[in-house]
Amino acid sequence: MTKSKKQWFASWFDTPYYHILYKDRDYSEAQVFMDNLTNYLNIPNGGKILDLACGKGRHSVYLNKLGYNVTGIDLSEKSITHAKQFQNETLKFNVHDMSKPYLDTFDAVFNLFTSFGYFDDEECNLNTIKSIKAELNAYGFGVIDFMNVNYIIENLVSENTKTVDGIDFLQKRSVKDGYIIKDISFNVDGEQYEFQERVKAFTLKDFEMLFEKAGVYLLDVFGDYKLHPYHAKTSERLIMIFK
Repeated sequence: MTKSKKQWFASWFDTPYYHILYKDRDYSEAQVFMDNLTNYLNIPNGGKILDLACGKGRHSVYLNKLGYNVTGIDLSEKSITHAKQFQNETLKFNVHDMSKPYLDTFDAVFNLFTSFGYFDDEECNLNTIKSIKAELNAYGFGVIDFMNVNYIIENLVSENTKTVDGIDFLQKRSVKDGYIIKDISFNVDGEQYEFQERVKAFTLKDFEMLFEKAGVYLLDVFGDYKLHPYHAKTSERLIMIFK
């Protein structure tokens, strides 16, 4: 089995192997980030949050437990089917393309954990920010949490093997044509699988240009999940607050 002709995220994210490879992600750190973020934005109890590219809904569920009315959207039908088991009166999940406006408005729209820059069509990246603008109410804030490409490229591990649940995932990383690329290959029951992750290497300056085109205003920039100041060379994250 090789890569699907669909865009890479549409095929890779819908496989069980994506979730196996990344099952050890630090969700406690993510929860601290969301605690800090919601406190910083001063979102009122019961306020409405849209979680863009929510995956299986783990972070949406946590935000809902904090007292927020949360809608999670994702392009992966399998992920949303999984997430729907957690639905309640104030937690909803839907399949939706984040580059198109969702027909509601929110106190905050979160695009977390480098869930941006997937599209090969540059216009879709701009349209995603335009859609976030359309989804914000008069007092709402947009948040994009992206990797700091300067730090990532400087510290790039070109190749390693990660073994999870008895599967050896060979990961090869490179920077090519303005993208940070990870080629992932592994064998399961004698069948070879190959997938690729491609994320546009957007810098802060690139985002500032997109924000200007989309008609939104950058308010704050942070460099980690504790909301420390952003430093171009040393920060691990690029967290942008805008409206």
